[in-house]
Amino acid sequence: MKITRYKKVQKYLKFYYNNYGFHQPYQVLLDGTFCFAAFKEQINIREQIPKYLNSQAKLLTTRCIIIETEKIAKKTHGALTILKQFGIHECNHKEPIGGSNCILSMIGRKNDKHYILATQDRDLQNKLREKAGVPLLYLHNKSPTLEKPSSASYDKAGKNLEANPHIFITETQNEALQTMKKVLGVEEKVEEPKIPIKKKKQHNPNPLSCKKKKKKKPTNNNKKAESVAEGKVRKRKKKKLPQHIKEQLKTVAMNG
Repeated sequence: MKITRYKKVQKYLKFYYNNYGFHQPYQVLLDGTFCFAAFKEQINIREQIPKYLNSQAKLLTTRCIIIETEKIAKKTHGALTILKQFGIHECNHKEPIGGSNCILSMIGRKNDKHYILATQDRDLQNKLREKAGVPLLYLHNKSPTLEKPSSASYDKAGKNLEANPHIFITETQNEALQTMKKVLGVEEKVEEPKIPIKKKKQHNPNPLSCKKKKKKKPTNNNKKAESVAEGKVRKRKKKKLPQHIKEQLKTVAMNG
């Protein structure tokens, strides 16, 4: 089997495992159309299906499907021989009904028993695509092919995730994880809730506390500097002596 084909199968099985609880051994429910195609193409179903899924698989059918195949035994004698090789799951139909109706009743609303349906019936395939969590298996180019999950399966898986955003693994996976942690002695650390630090708001200053700056009185030096800067030079006034004092000074000078 090619690597790309193998990866696709494992991807689809993982999707059903994570979202719908499918697990090994997978239960593959076969109808007469699938066995007829296998007989025609000479495919050994018992060997090919487990090999294709790379997993353990239980191949099953129902009494209604066998009885329906017996009614057209002339054309499907080889298919009937193949079909009778597999285990029978009780469908609880007292009176046998058509194979497709029997399969639909076995699936029910939720496919609780996790059947993988193996059929070549196109009408039945279309009906099963409308149900979420129902894997379809058919024969294509002489080999089993697991169909990509339907939009109904993807939609329901998405809604479950939205309703439970904290759940990313199945309950089975979670239990296995917890058991492994106990064996290894790993304890989960409970983080203390972080208290958010409140940022201080910037408050405007109190207008009453804001005083106007007092203007400094200009000193004498400042006054001189201002007058010089303005081009004004202040002249000193000379004090004049009285006339009688001048005369006295002259007489003193002459006598001396």
